[in-house]
Amino acid sequence: MYLNAFYFPGEETESDFMFGLKTTYDQSVYPYGVLPKVGLAEIFFRPVTILYGGNGSGKSTALNVIAEKLRLIRSSAYNRSRFFQNYVDKCRVSQDEAIPAGSRIITSDDVFDMMLDIRSINEGIDRQREELAEDYYTLKRERFQLRSLDDLDHLHRINQARSKTKSRFIENESGKSLRERSNGESALMYFQSKIETDTLCLLDEPENSLSPENQLILADFLMDSIRYCGNQLVISTHSPFLLAFPGARIINLDDQSQIVDSWTQLKNPRIYYDFFKKHAREFEEE
Repeated sequence: MYLNAFYFPGEETESDFMFGLKTTYDQSVYPYGVLPKVGLAEIFFRPVTILYGGNGSGKSTALNVIAEKLRLIRSSAYNRSRFFQNYVDKCRVSQDEAIPAGSRIITSDDVFDMMLDIRSINEGIDRQREELAEDYYTLKRERFQLRSLDDLDHLHRINQARSKTKSRFIENESGKSLRERSNGESALMYFQSKIETDTLCLLDEPENSLSPENQLILADFLMDSIRYCGNQLVISTHSPFLLAFPGARIINLDDQSQIVDSWTQLKNPRIYYDFFKKHAREFEEE
């Protein structure tokens, strides 16, 4: 255990800050206003701590704030505003010992970027990634006015640049499906190569791009990293294979950040269970 507890500013502190700005909660003051909505004011950690919740519940926000406060290694850029550092400065952390060198946060964009690099080497991308990256930043800043229907395609590219991360924009512009054409083993190798022994690792939806079989392999690898390699993990996930991690503390952001007694109580696993239960006879007949 390297990290014991993490304290976010809390609703009262956030409200005072917002009142001082005389504005309302919106993306311009991100991450203010995100976590109070789901009741997440503090996290008390175990060797494995899991944040569960739907899209937009604040899982990634919480991980990014923690990573920034602890100055963890990261590869890809992340969503932030000019108030992000102000928010991080208001957070507090409790730890048993110094966070080890090599501790990091790994996000879906990190894995996507790795896969894009592999494709650029092995298959080639229709346009150079550097050119697409330059297009991404140019389009993101461009002031554009629609004058005719002929401008719709360009407007669509601007909207894509403004609504997506750089790696997702490059993926779409390349005209190829990363998920369909990439090997899940590459993603597994990425986690195995980046997670060092005796470190704190934050994993943001690591199941992305992995088949159920590879999710099980990842879960076994992460379990071994806890048992034998001295790692501490904080994971945001929807995957039942990761939610079933023995001894994990699960925080349900869909239920005002309540601690869950059992992963089987969560909505996503129940949906899987009900579906397979409904089709049980079809499996039994085989």
